Amino acid sequence: MTPFVNPRVISLLYHDVIEGNAADASGFPGGAAAVYKLERSRFTDHLAAIAAAIPNPPTTVRSVLAGKCPATPRMLTFDDGGASAFSPVADLLEQLGWRGHFFVTANRIGTAGFLTREQVRSLHERGHIVGSHSWSHPDRMTTCSDERLFEEWDSSVRLLTEIIGDRVETASVPCGAYGRRVAHAAARAGIRALFTSEPSVRCQTVGGCLILGRFTMRRRAPAELAARIAADRGSSRLRQWVPWQIKKLLKRVAWQPYQMARTLILERPGPSS
Repeated sequence: MTPFVNPRVISLLYHDVIEGNAADASGFPGGAAAVYKLERSRFTDHLAAIAAAIPNPPTTVRSVLAGKCPATPRMLTFDDGGASAFSPVADLLEQLGWRGHFFVTANRIGTAGFLTREQVRSLHERGHIVGSHSWSHPDRMTTCSDERLFEEWDSSVRLLTEIIGDRVETASVPCGAYGRRVAHAAARAGIRALFTSEPSVRCQTVGGCLILGRFTMRRRAPAELAARIAADRGSSRLRQWVPWQIKKLLKRVAWQPYQMARTLILERPGPSS
C-alpha cells in the first residue's frame, strides 16, 4: 500500500526525560547521550508551551498514513526506548490526552535503563505508537551492508511485533544516519513510515515507505523553541536546518575526526547540567 503523503508534517524528536542529573538512569549512558536528555521540569514546560502554541493536539503517524489528520499535523517522537518512556513520559502525555511515538532499540529491551517487554506492551495498549529504533543501534547505519541493514530492521520489527501482538510498521533511524539504502531496507522489512533526524517538514517516499524529518530537542532546549517549531515558525526551523547541513557534510568527509572531537567534548569530566 502506498502511504498517504502529506506535504508538510512537523515532528519533534525527544529522547529520555530524567529526574535531576540522573542522566544514566534512562537510556544510553554517557555524556554524548546526556546531551539529548531533558529534566522532567523542562519537559513539562515543553508540553505546556506546545499545547498553547498549536491549533490541534498532536496526532500519530497512523493518522497521517490514512490521510485522517489536520493540514499540517504535529507529532511527538521519542528515541532509544529508555525506561523514562514508560514513566514519566507516557504519563505526562496522557494527562493532556496525547499519544506519542516510542522507537525502541530492540536488543536493549529488559536491560538496565531500558523498557521491559511488559512496559513496551503496555505503551501499545495505552494507545501510543511503538516502533523500531533498529536492533542494535549502529552508530552509522549508512555504512552497513544491505544484508545488515535489513537484519537490523527485520529483527527488531519481528521482536516488537511479537511483544505487542500487533504489526510494527514505524521506525526511526539511529544517530541521524539516514540514506536511501537505509530506507529501502526498512521498506523491505515492512516499515511504512521512517523518521529521520533531518530538520525538515517535507515528506518523501522511498520504496513505498514514507520518510519524515524531525526537529531535535536537546537538554538545554527552551520550551519556547519547541513551541515556535510546533507553531510552524520558519525562522526557528532554519536555525536547526543550517547547523544540521554543516554537521552532515562534516560526517561525510571526515567521519573519524568528527567523532573523535565530539567524544572528547561531550565525554570530558565536568558538572552535569
